[in-house]
This record gives sequence, structure tokens and C-alpha cells, in this order.
Amino acid sequence: MQSIYRGLAVMLVALPLAACSGDAWITGGDLVEPGTATGTIEVVNGTSDQLHAVLISNCNASTYGLNRLPEGMAIPPGGRYQWTVSAGCWDVDAGTFGVGEARQRMNVAAGGITEYTVTD
Repeated sequence: MQSIYRGLAVMLVALPLAACSGDAWITGGDLVEPGTATGTIEVVNGTSDQLHAVLISNCNASTYGLNRLPEGMAIPPGGRYQWTVSAGCWDVDAGTFGVGEARQRMNVAAGGITEYTVTD
């Protein structure tokens, strides 16, 4: 578990600019590479606020990438959301507008579920 850090606003301002840049590397890469075994990342919201953004990128990517939540969706307090990813090392950054963000590096096993609980 990890506490939320200040600074989500800066991250969210940079995301639209990055999306317009046309640079594929800024997205954080594909969550599933063809021909690879997969596992699951599950983000659990243990905070008292909604999580408005979850950025997920391969550990080799140069950025955390873009928000992986569906447009208009937030994870409510006590809620959870899952992504299928290639097995291996992943960086996850989850945050709340105007409050902050929390980051975690994790290793996802093939066929497994790796849970990341974000707390206040």
C-alpha cells in the first residue's frame, strides 16, 4: 500500500499535451504484447475520494503514459478496477483530482492477479 502524494494536477495538465505530441512512446505502451502470457493488475481504491486517473506503463517505458480508465469513469471509494497486461514489470500511478497521486512498481505473474491498494 502507498499513500497519495501531492502533484496529480501537474500530471493531468501534461497528459493532454502529450497526447497531442504524436509521440507513441508517451502512451506508456501497449498493455498486452502479442504472443505473451498475461496477468491482471487490480487497483483498489482504499481512499475517501474517487480515483480519477490510473496510469499504467511497462517498467521500460520512459513515462507513466496516459489514463487507462475508460473515459468519464472514476474508481469510487472501496471500488476496484482490473486491467489485463502482459506478465512482467509494470509501473502504476493512481490519483485524485486536486488531492494527489500514488505510484507503485509491481511484477505481474502470468495467470495471476496483482492487487494495488491506494490509501489516503
